Amino acid sequence: MSGVSEIRRMFASPPSEGRPMMRWWWFGPVVERRELERQLRAMAAAGIGGVEVSFVYPLGPVETPFGSSEFYDQVRFAARRARELGLRFDLTLGSGWSFGGGHIGPELAARRLHWDRREITGAALDVPVSVLWPGDEFVAAFVGDGAAGTPSSYASLEATDGVIRVPRGSGPREVLVAYSRPTGQNVKRAAVGAEGPVLDHYSASAAAEHIRCVAEPLLAAATPELVGSVFCDSLEVYHADWTRDAFEEFSKRRGYDLRPRLYELLVDTGGSAQLRIDFYRTLSELYEKNFVAVFHRWASSHGVPFRIQSYGEPPATMSSYRQADLYEGEGWGWTRLPETRWASSAASIYGKSVVSAEAWTWVHSPSFRATPLDLKAEAHEHFLSGVNQLIGHGWPYSPSDAPGLGWFFYAAGALDDRNPWWPVAPELFGYLHRLSWLLRQGSPVRPVKVYVPASDAYAAMGPSVGGSLNLYREARRLIGDDIPRTIREAGLDFDLIDDDAVEVIDPAAVPVVVVPRTTMMPTATRQWLDDVAMAGGVVLVAAAPAAPAAPAALAARLAEVTRSGLALAPADDIGVVHRRLADAELFFLANTGSQERTFHVSGRTARPYLEQWDATTGETRGLGRSSEGIRVTLHPYEATVIAAVDESVPVSDQPSAEDEVRRLPLDGPWSARIGVETSPVTLPHRWEEEPGLSAYSGAVSYETEIDLADVDPAARVLLDFGDCDALAPETQAYLPPHSYRAQVTPPIGVAAEIWVNDTRCGTLWAPPYLVEISPAVRPGRNALRILIHNTAANALAADPHVSRLVEGATRRYGQRFQMQDLDHAADSVSSGLLTIPTLVIVHR
Repeated sequence: MSGVSEIRRMFASPPSEGRPMMRWWWFGPVVERRELERQLRAMAAAGIGGVEVSFVYPLGPVETPFGSSEFYDQVRFAARRARELGLRFDLTLGSGWSFGGGHIGPELAARRLHWDRREITGAALDVPVSVLWPGDEFVAAFVGDGAAGTPSSYASLEATDGVIRVPRGSGPREVLVAYSRPTGQNVKRAAVGAEGPVLDHYSASAAAEHIRCVAEPLLAAATPELVGSVFCDSLEVYHADWTRDAFEEFSKRRGYDLRPRLYELLVDTGGSAQLRIDFYRTLSELYEKNFVAVFHRWASSHGVPFRIQSYGEPPATMSSYRQADLYEGEGWGWTRLPETRWASSAASIYGKSVVSAEAWTWVHSPSFRATPLDLKAEAHEHFLSGVNQLIGHGWPYSPSDAPGLGWFFYAAGALDDRNPWWPVAPELFGYLHRLSWLLRQGSPVRPVKVYVPASDAYAAMGPSVGGSLNLYREARRLIGDDIPRTIREAGLDFDLIDDDAVEVIDPAAVPVVVVPRTTMMPTATRQWLDDVAMAGGVVLVAAAPAAPAAPAALAARLAEVTRSGLALAPADDIGVVHRRLADAELFFLANTGSQERTFHVSGRTARPYLEQWDATTGETRGLGRSSEGIRVTLHPYEATVIAAVDESVPVSDQPSAEDEVRRLPLDGPWSARIGVETSPVTLPHRWEEEPGLSAYSGAVSYETEIDLADVDPAARVLLDFGDCDALAPETQAYLPPHSYRAQVTPPIGVAAEIWVNDTRCGTLWAPPYLVEISPAVRPGRNALRILIHNTAANALAADPHVSRLVEGATRRYGQRFQMQDLDHAADSVSSGLLTIPTLVIVHR
């Protein structure tokens, strides 16, 4: 572990590890080498660290389908060029999601239980076993005494020679017949040549077949030595609650026979809760053993890490990640429980220093509306949830000569060099890289553990009773929102723990465990909680008098039993991440809201000094003694790093009340230049209100002169564009809950380069909209140029080629996707210089 002096030095210019990456969509797949190289070079120039190649649905005629020799040649070329450019090259092990394709027949496809439920009389019956679809298989049959829905127990029925024989009874009865059938789900968003059923994620044979037919040829084409990791996207194998050897695996793992009690998955009995726990726990174990572990072993045999988003359906446990090398989440919400927290908790528990997130999915929908501020602010949410590697979602491959805006993914930001704000991308990605790298240093400090009540989730799980197969989602529902929000708003952090994790966590090393309302828990977990208490830790049961569910009561108890980190008062919207070095404590603080926040920070740490580290510039400065505390102001969506150290860099000069400050509004005259055309303008100036500019996406140069004849050359000169305006909560209500947007209207729409006397003084794209221009000014008259770049939303709203592109692809290959929210492309767009800048002159 490096010491703080070395980390402080490297913070200014960190090594390449941690640079944001991009999911790189290849549509079709239709790619051309010259364009592949151009896009890789554009990524490298912007500070992007690598790509995760994803092969998806076509947007044009496909001549080199997935799996063809020409396709593999393109993969090989891209991997080699990425390495030559210093970019990481990751490979998705298939097309679309979830894994599958034409090589998966009914015997290896995802399967589900289908129940036929009938009321009959007391007469004997012979019922033919009906198989309606290829791959359907009879599983079991039962009869119970009583009208439909009333029997409390059922007896097994035999099926011989294709006939279920129901003996005579004494009155109304109900017959249950269980069939196993393929779910019918095909790979979503598949490339041409990759279509087919989703594979059975409980079957090692299905995983091996996919490796043989898809993964092995892909990795061989890319060359294992050139691949940073192989990747599996989130689990979306819907309704898959069965596999062909389920009875045998259940008996082996649980110690009793499932077959005569299978009906209890459908019918509530005195023992059905425990049977469902045992059954769905078995599915979790089969997924981990026969899918995750199989792909991990194969990847390891080639010396390549296996990266996975291990949540969803099948019912992956948090600890299922342990069979992989790299853990990834998605979803933002630092006071909630996004999938990101599922992954970062597993990484913390199982000793992984890097955890990634699929970032910016659906950001500021539709495509091309995302601003650098949106990307920065959502990235903070991921950092606050424990992430230190961003995988942007994403970069759409698009031919340079495609009409209009070209090709882009149906449900994501289009985060490439077609965005007019791309000139500021190096500053954005440099900032995110610096923080990602820093958040890998040392170890996370998360004094609170939150128990995942998996047994309660399993007991209510499964399509047979109207539940889902998504263990993460069911656990999140049971934990609720109050527990994570209360912990985080107290300035603390936490890990989720599950029944497998407690086997590797020393109970003596756990200060606090919060247990949500739970009615059932394995004996081993109860013993572990007792061991925590015996070792001096505190176990807070949310429904118990010692820690009632009310957030205020939980917050009070947490304050009593935790003594580490930073004390923030007040701390509305302020999230904290704590990393511990051998000789320092690092705290990442982010304002996640749309209002400026000022708060007092005092260190609950033995380190005597505090420093502030600026992730925008890489500069560090001393703040003084930690015992005295400091006052911190963070603008909307601004973040900083506070370090508690033993020996500090010098305390830097700060603005003083004795400084003479002059503020001069720059009200003109101003001119605006687009290309070679220049015209006078009055500020504020919004392009959408100008004839001919409503559909314009690009850059406008605002120019004026400023007179500094009477300014002391030693004075500091700054340009201040003012504050953001917070948006009303109902603004853009069409956005789905997972679509992030910074809830402000900024004074610049949306990014600016500031030039004084032809010297570039900096860029502005996030609060505070303030830039120092002192090094570039001179006595007398100075030429000021503000180059404003907007988003491509204006052009998107007016682009007739998008609908034609979609219609053509659908006509050729069927409907494989639907574009998102395009009718909202121009909603509340504001481009231009939306305020009158102020010249700020500070005399010391």
